[in-house]
Amino acid sequence: MDLVTPDIGLIFWTTVSFGILYFILAKFAWKPILGAVNDREKSIKDALSAAEKAKEEMQNLKSDNEKILNEAKLQRETLLKEARELKSKIISDAENEATEKANKLIESAKTAIENEKSAAMKELKNTVVDLSLSIAEKLLAKELDNKEKQLENIQETLDKTKLN
Repeated sequence: MDLVTPDIGLIFWTTVSFGILYFILAKFAWKPILGAVNDREKSIKDALSAAEKAKEEMQNLKSDNEKILNEAKLQRETLLKEARELKSKIISDAENEATEKANKLIESAKTAIENEKSAAMKELKNTVVDLSLSIAEKLLAKELDNKEKQLENIQETLDKTKLN
């Protein structure tokens, strides 16, 4: 039962030892321990604050990235629209130019054909005239050689020209 009811001496020496230990701890260890705890608490607060700032920066960066992405999409759409318009304009200009060239070529071909046709007709007329004259000359030369034949031809021509 000695353990359940302590002696006054035991209480006294326990209190003295606790006081000495408390004094030593308060004088030498308490300040460094509290300083370390305070430093640790401050570093944890700083880390939490830095994490919060990093979180805010990440949100800002995310919103900035979304803005940049939206601007890039708008620029892409604008560039694509301009490219389509330019393509349409180039195609239209090329078609117009091709049509103009084709019309000029057709007109020039028609003119060349008309010129060639006129030249061919003139040449044909000249050839026909030359052949006709040559035939007439040969016929007349043959028919003029023979007087009887001449009279007969004249009579025949007159008979053909008479109207009944």
